[in-house]
Amino acid sequence: MQYAFATNPTLSEPLFDLIDTVFPGLRQVALHARALGAPWESVSTPFVTREGTRVLAHVGVIELSLIVLGEQVTVGSIHGVATQPDCRRHGHYRQLIEEALYYCDQRYATQILTTEHPEYFEPFGFRVVQEHGFTVHYHPTQHGNGMRLLDLSCAPDIALLHRLLETRVPVSQAVGVVNEKAVFCFNEGSRPLYYAEDLDVMLCLEQEGTHLTLFDVVGPQIPPLLAIVERIPQRVAEVSICFTPDRLSVQAEARPYLFEHDGPSYFMVRGPFAAEGHPFSLPRSART
Repeated sequence: MQYAFATNPTLSEPLFDLIDTVFPGLRQVALHARALGAPWESVSTPFVTREGTRVLAHVGVIELSLIVLGEQVTVGSIHGVATQPDCRRHGHYRQLIEEALYYCDQRYATQILTTEHPEYFEPFGFRVVQEHGFTVHYHPTQHGNGMRLLDLSCAPDIALLHRLLETRVPVSQAVGVVNEKAVFCFNEGSRPLYYAEDLDVMLCLEQEGTHLTLFDVVGPQIPPLLAIVERIPQRVAEVSICFTPDRLSVQAEARPYLFEHDGPSYFMVRGPFAAEGHPFSLPRSART
């Protein structure tokens, strides 16, 4: 049931038919990442069951390099788990997840995933690992406009995106990502991305009123959080940071939390994970 997109070029479209049926809208997200030059097919190993040209079920594996408590590790990241609605309860998922995990066991000591349904994966050895959110408070002040929105329809900004991803340092030494494009472009390429030229960093952030949420910082160095806040034109009174802010030169309040963005997202692990029990969060840009 293991396939490869390189040798099965006709697999993408029926697979996206399945994915878009189970997760409406993800086809367009995947096509946008492809247009940015970082398709998920370039990094994913698909396990599928088929009936003719129709894909009935899929489990994908992406090799992901992480920094975990200062050490670089390579994990197998499970993603795109889906079964056609009329084909459920026929054993397709069990067969594919077992094959995918056997594949992973030959290559990686640890497998990870994020899901709204941890009960689907616990029978296969995955456990929920608690994540943490981090909060910093400021006296709200007005700052200058020191960043711009990237235009990912133009070649220069696409080239800038690739340069920053290729030269990025991990956003955290607790849990951060190393040299990864496709998952980032899938998760963030359809969302607003901002560039602070003088800091030479790309920022994944959202602001509502005076509350700022920071999802990722991408560049050859990580600036202090204050330098980021000073370049945001709207007033900021509180910052929620969705990764360990050990490189942001700031004292932040850590609290256990469940990552939520379009629904709850539990972080699950199979095998050893050194950051377990420490305050950390897997950045949104790396969640599969």
